Amino acid sequence: MKKIILLFVPLLLAACESGWPDAPSELRAPAYPLITIDPYTSGWSFTDHLYDGPVKHWTGTDFPLIGAIRVDGEVYRFMGAETPLLKPLLPTAEQTPWEGAYTFVAPPTNWYRPSFDAAGWQTGPAAFGTAFKTAVRTRWEPPQHDVWIRREFVLDQAAGEKVYLNYSHDDDVAIYVNGVEVVRTGYAWGEDKWLLLPDAAARTLKAGKNLIAIHCTNRSGEALVDVGLSVPLASRSFFPQTAVQTSVNVQATQTYYTFACGPVDLELTFTAPLLPEYLELISRPVNYISYRVAPNDQQTHHVDVYFEASPAWALDKPSQESRAEKIIKDGLTFLKTGSVAQKILGKKGDNVRIDWGYFYLCGDNRPNYHYQIDAPLALRAQFADDSLVAVPTPDATQYLAVTHALGTIDQPTTGKVLLGYDDIYSIQYFGERLRPYWNRDGNQDISQQFVRAFADYALIVGECTRFDARLINEAARAGGKEYAELCALVYRQAIAAHKLVKASNGDLLFLSKENFSNGSIGTVDVSYPSSPLFLLYNTELCKGLLNHIFYYSESGKWNKPFAAHDVGTYPIADGQTYGGDMPVEESGNMLLMTAAIAQREGHAQYALKHWDVLTVWADYLLENGMDPEHQLCTDDFAGHFAHNANLSIKAILAIAAYGKLAAMLDKPETAKKYTAHAKEMAKEWIQMAYDGDHYRLTFDQPGSWSQKYNLIWNKLLSMDVFPDEVAATELAWYLTKQNPYGLPLDNRETYTKADWIVWTATLSDDPEVFQALIHPLYSFANETPDRVPLSDWYYTDRPNQRGFQARSVVGGFFIKLLENEQ
Repeated sequence: MKKIILLFVPLLLAACESGWPDAPSELRAPAYPLITIDPYTSGWSFTDHLYDGPVKHWTGTDFPLIGAIRVDGEVYRFMGAETPLLKPLLPTAEQTPWEGAYTFVAPPTNWYRPSFDAAGWQTGPAAFGTAFKTAVRTRWEPPQHDVWIRREFVLDQAAGEKVYLNYSHDDDVAIYVNGVEVVRTGYAWGEDKWLLLPDAAARTLKAGKNLIAIHCTNRSGEALVDVGLSVPLASRSFFPQTAVQTSVNVQATQTYYTFACGPVDLELTFTAPLLPEYLELISRPVNYISYRVAPNDQQTHHVDVYFEASPAWALDKPSQESRAEKIIKDGLTFLKTGSVAQKILGKKGDNVRIDWGYFYLCGDNRPNYHYQIDAPLALRAQFADDSLVAVPTPDATQYLAVTHALGTIDQPTTGKVLLGYDDIYSIQYFGERLRPYWNRDGNQDISQQFVRAFADYALIVGECTRFDARLINEAARAGGKEYAELCALVYRQAIAAHKLVKASNGDLLFLSKENFSNGSIGTVDVSYPSSPLFLLYNTELCKGLLNHIFYYSESGKWNKPFAAHDVGTYPIADGQTYGGDMPVEESGNMLLMTAAIAQREGHAQYALKHWDVLTVWADYLLENGMDPEHQLCTDDFAGHFAHNANLSIKAILAIAAYGKLAAMLDKPETAKKYTAHAKEMAKEWIQMAYDGDHYRLTFDQPGSWSQKYNLIWNKLLSMDVFPDEVAATELAWYLTKQNPYGLPLDNRETYTKADWIVWTATLSDDPEVFQALIHPLYSFANETPDRVPLSDWYYTDRPNQRGFQARSVVGGFFIKLLENEQ
């Protein structure tokens, strides 16, 4: 334990600062971060009140986590929801393969009715889709963009009043049950989605032959169709009464809730110790839930606190078989759950959750802490003091529960539980399995991580509180209160979208997952917008965003004269899997981030280590960056196009960044050459892009416009390549183009990117202009009905998500704070 104490000596002075924050955030978050460890172990509240719905993974899949308090025999639920426990009536292909009739040719309009004769259709096993999707057994791929499917089945008896449709689709889908339309998504995609069938559809599910009919359209990329039906195992609720939530407050590393629970008040805190200075803490896969209970009537009360976790935390699909056990070790009790199959690193993709390794619910093993593993209804019945009631438990799934018997209290009383995950191996890196950073040498045990987390609790929470206060205050001084609250909201989202590992060559790898954009790992144009957060707080983490791309080129595994887009699909980093290159985009990103690291560190030794490949990329941009040909940029959702003025800015400034690095490395001739080229290119850019009172989206389209967010490096790296008038002209134009929820990305659509809005706003030195551009973004976050971890791609004329969620790119919000540190 001596080593741990020494590690946290800098935290000792901060320990006294732990407690409730003085300046609560007033932002109504789209989703509230609760447990944030990495892209897999991630729990959020998607509702205003913590008890209004189940805790969810960032993908929207339920990660059930229930909290309840018993006061003088009265039970109040304060977290999560008692969602129905379901059994399959009609399994999905994930559970059991099924056969359906299908066609790729548009059928008659009555194709979805039970009376339709589908004799001419093909038959095949589900699921239907592209090979990349899990459980696909019948290929549905281009040039076939539409598929019509009929799944006929026989029921022995009527299904009952409550029937749930379980479906997966990519993209647009319409679903009919016995001719009754129940789903029509429009352009959307999702997996393992659930819908309680409307009465009109449920009533049609009678004994005998029944039909589910599906029409799905694939607009681009992957395709998928799968459907099933489930019915409740039991409908009883043991915790129907909720506490009354009185406040919620999101800070950078902690989320605070307060509740009135009859005659006592409850304070609940979720702490993720993502302190960027300490790599061991960033990597430690343990979060805290702490609580404080106090009478509000000066009377004594008998109190017990209950936490329950589902095995879903360690499963990709809830239908997977799991196993749980109880372990007592080192003064703590561990409740452990994981899949039976344990196929380590056996899955990759976007809307995928981990199903190897083990989830833990852990705490003190003093006599007043009680740990149980049982069916969820049995656990709840016992806590509700209703254990004499017969509880049907046909489902053998075992949940984890801990009860803290506080006993009779007349003053504030505290407690805590710890949640964590041991993924055993985190990443496959060019054929080599890598352990998490905390166990990089393979000589650590997950129990040691919990023991240290338990022992260091007061010090860590004190430092988290101090860090949160510093961040919110510095951000408020830099950009105002709304900006500060946005930074606090996205901090954990940005960091926990990564996994920290160490390669066998010694490289630190801080690998992002492209959440809900394509699942790529280590994507350069995701690292680029997220980099300000890591440049601000720890440049070693920023290097961890780049090291794998340098290695990919320097090893000869990637032999193109520009930077790669990614190194695989999370968590398999064996080489680029994205379907197209972004030559100017990614080369420019790598050069600019490398120069930003050098500026923050005051030397360019990191650049020197990679000088040869940086030179190749800089020369590529010299030849190809002035007027980019038809290609993608980071805003790839907007499609390929040529003559991109903002992409050209990136190339020009990246060339200047190479010149800056050369100067820092005492290479004066090289510095002079590339800097001169960049300045000449900037002059040419102004002539080509000028459109009177603004600058164009593309050089060849008069009247077009776009956010020139890449200009920010001219300012932050003190380039003096573009005259200040360019940014000033653009900012004046932008203020005339704003919609209620933000500045559109360009003139083609009303959608925008949240990260680029903050970069664009930071071009201004005028606080009023900065805040004028930030306020609509704040309004979107505060008002959107799309309750998901903050989306960075949304509409500006209405507060709706366009796509993407929980992505690391929101680390770009910290660019204003980074400017203040320059």
